[in-house]
Amino acid sequence: MFDHNNSSLAEIGTLIRDAKSVVIISHVRPDGDAVGTQIALGASLQELGKEIILINEDGCPSNLKFLTGSDKVLLPPESHIDADLCIALDTANNERLGGRCIEAVKLVKPVINIDHHITNEGYGDFVYVDPDSPATAQIIYELISNEGFPFPTASRDGLFVGISTDTGSFRYPATTARTYEVGADLLRMGADCGALSSAIYESYPYRRIELLKKLLGNLKMTVDDQVASWCLDLQTKEELSIKPEDSENLSDLIRGIDSVRVAVFFEELKDCSVRVSMRSKDVNLADVSKICSHFGGGGHPLASGARVHGKLHEVEEKVLNKICNTIT
Repeated sequence: MFDHNNSSLAEIGTLIRDAKSVVIISHVRPDGDAVGTQIALGASLQELGKEIILINEDGCPSNLKFLTGSDKVLLPPESHIDADLCIALDTANNERLGGRCIEAVKLVKPVINIDHHITNEGYGDFVYVDPDSPATAQIIYELISNEGFPFPTASRDGLFVGISTDTGSFRYPATTARTYEVGADLLRMGADCGALSSAIYESYPYRRIELLKKLLGNLKMTVDDQVASWCLDLQTKEELSIKPEDSENLSDLIRGIDSVRVAVFFEELKDCSVRVSMRSKDVNLADVSKICSHFGGGGHPLASGARVHGKLHEVEEKVLNKICNTIT
């Protein structure tokens, strides 16, 4: 677990100014915070006169393609990237950047690691991690603002989306007074809260509803209805042509059940492993970052995940037993 920084935003600003070309990367299965910060920082640095390359192991998910600049978030090239600086955003450990992404940037030095996950491992040559920030987008806002970098439309909207999605539309406990101040400033710059929120939360493909129907069909309540969980198998994903972004934040629905303290989503993957996504309502009862770290994962005390090798229902049983032993 990461416990200190070795650099400041001012030092990172100097490194950026000294670079002519910058490659910006983020984690596999990118969410609004990952893609939003990539786009935001990239657009700002491009206006600063830098050559910018944005890559992600999975590219830009379809639900975020409404963002200006989303077309610049590309899949990793097969050849090695030649750049003066690499910035990794919103990614707690190097492995989660993805194999192709890591290979593409392996010759780029130095590497700057900017993140807000308390479980960040401190990889990279320069590290700035703020676990008190509810989103990496809030950190990037401070970087751009403090260093006087340009703030184009793509940066403004990307940061608003990053903050909104990682705070559950400014609802989660990690949201601070500063988060609202940053959001207000982005609105003063012209961010359209209604239009952006509608694009994020009210523009889903029908297959997401079909997926929800399937998941509700196998909803499991355990530990005196304090734990809610459901599973997504490969067959269902293939039948419904499910994309990774289709299941984004669906677990919030079962987390909202009044008796539930922990919600868990199990997703079968093609590499004989299971993606586990865990949400908690009560950090004192269940710190899910600690539970997930037991399975090689991590994240935040109230929202974490892991990838566990094994068959779907075997992993489900192991993880639910661990949760049960934690909260009883």
